[in-house]
Amino acid sequence: MNSPGRRRPVTLTAGIVATALAATLLTACTAEEGTVPSLGLGLVPVPSDVSVDEGEAFALTADSTIALVTPEDMAPDVHHVGEELAAYLGTATGFELPLGPAVDGAAGEIRIELVPDAEVAWDRNGLLDDPAVDAYELTVDDDQVVLKAAAPPGLFRGVQTLRQLFPPEIESATVQEAPAGGWTAPAVTITDEPRFAYRGAMLDVARRFYPVESVKRFIDHASTYKLNALHLHLTDDQGWRIAVDALPELTEIGSTTQEWWEPGSGEGERWYYTAEEYAEIVAYAGEKFMTVVPEIDGPGHTLAAQASLGSLTCDGVPTAQYWGPEVNNPVVCSSDENMSNVRAFLQTVLASVAGQNPGPYLHLGGDEAPSPPGWYENYAEAANEIATGHGKTVIGWHQWGGAEALPPGTLIQYWGVGERLRPIIGGEATNADLVDVQDALDLGARLIMSPADRTYLDMKYDQDTPYGLEWAAQITLEEAYDWDPATELTSPDGKSVLADESDMAGVEVLLWSDRSYPDSLTDVPQSLDEFVPVDQYADLMLFPRLPATAEVAWSDQADRSYPDFRDRLVQVSSRWTAAGIGWNEVSDVDWTP
Repeated sequence: MNSPGRRRPVTLTAGIVATALAATLLTACTAEEGTVPSLGLGLVPVPSDVSVDEGEAFALTADSTIALVTPEDMAPDVHHVGEELAAYLGTATGFELPLGPAVDGAAGEIRIELVPDAEVAWDRNGLLDDPAVDAYELTVDDDQVVLKAAAPPGLFRGVQTLRQLFPPEIESATVQEAPAGGWTAPAVTITDEPRFAYRGAMLDVARRFYPVESVKRFIDHASTYKLNALHLHLTDDQGWRIAVDALPELTEIGSTTQEWWEPGSGEGERWYYTAEEYAEIVAYAGEKFMTVVPEIDGPGHTLAAQASLGSLTCDGVPTAQYWGPEVNNPVVCSSDENMSNVRAFLQTVLASVAGQNPGPYLHLGGDEAPSPPGWYENYAEAANEIATGHGKTVIGWHQWGGAEALPPGTLIQYWGVGERLRPIIGGEATNADLVDVQDALDLGARLIMSPADRTYLDMKYDQDTPYGLEWAAQITLEEAYDWDPATELTSPDGKSVLADESDMAGVEVLLWSDRSYPDSLTDVPQSLDEFVPVDQYADLMLFPRLPATAEVAWSDQADRSYPDFRDRLVQVSSRWTAAGIGWNEVSDVDWTP
């Protein structure tokens, strides 16, 4: 059921793998050829191998326990996974599920077992480059649940699958009456491993500020569907959101605007993260085994910084503060004469941001930055040098690939509109986006795939969507799901390949905040009252499309089909309702269970 040549999950117990594969083959006639059958289970992303086993379901009761089996050096991480599971299952049931050592023959036990493997090296602050760290095996029968993995992230990903086996009411934030039949999970055997090691979700907190609790909510949404990178777009023309102690002007001035919110609109509110708040976000993401990827955009998308610091302009005078919607605004003055000022700015800012982020990445932006000859190269060269000097791996938008040199290990985030660009791959027409991607590949970079007409979830679903834009496309659920990253940069006839799967580090879904207000007669909101709460905007734009992209990133192409996904998602949707998520009941799906 896996695509040819795919690395298999770490073998924890050969019998489990064999049983799962045999059962899956027996039931394959129920699914579209080449896909893993859903077997009536609402599992998203679809696992690599699934079988529904004979026997009674596992019943979670007040007497159930969570047992931990782990080497001493990994005990804290495994204990944390156990605590997360106890919280997931205990909130709605009201059960206090104690954590302790495994007891042979114990009924009602959920066993979380770390099985080290010499080939799976996990570093909490390491690169997201090995899918095996997220692999897991899960077996459920009437006596117990056994979850095994070779690394703690795999245990956490397996917990997300286990949650989906229990009734939807398990997602409630308050104690619920037990559903008919009790808190049960069916007898199953699952082995699973992601297709891509890097699976990201981006949140634009620059154009619209998200308080800490809202960022945590976004992390919860993303981690539930096994995403492992939180990309925060922290700076843009409309706002600067991270504190840099040595440059207090960046937040004293640069944080006081949002898109369409001029200075003073906040009536004393603070629209940036203090060092303590940012550390809280990083720590919370780490609890969900998500790596934070901070983005300091430049040399374009920098008016908030330029309004704060005159040293970033050619005449030394700060620009006026900006809260409009336009892009392609004036860039940081990166002339030869002013580069000493720009370098000093980058050194201070990137050192501060690097220090606040233990993860390995630093996103330097680089998109939509028209500038005089040489300016872009000056800025990129300095930013690359400083970021790598602080031990960070550089990420940039695909225009960053047009730089004259890239540091080793650079990741380039491709956001082109595939519907427009695929037809000209390999043709005589020269397109700047495709040239930048080719240049980046020639310099040894790998790609994060974020085609705007598939992954930009600020785009409307359809004409009835109350918020969002549509410059890239209206992105239906099917369009968010039914694409293959491996062929996104291949011509439609398959003859010209700009990049294939071997060039790709992973996939990222993005939620920009350009239009977090309902449509009106003009493009300009008439009142700040038109802006909806950020959680309301995020919920509607993310669900149901976030799980779609998550499955693109996690599951093998051969295991995926849209009709099967749609049917599974209908089952999953009741979990969103139980969790209080304000999801979009799009009209092109029959949501009747």
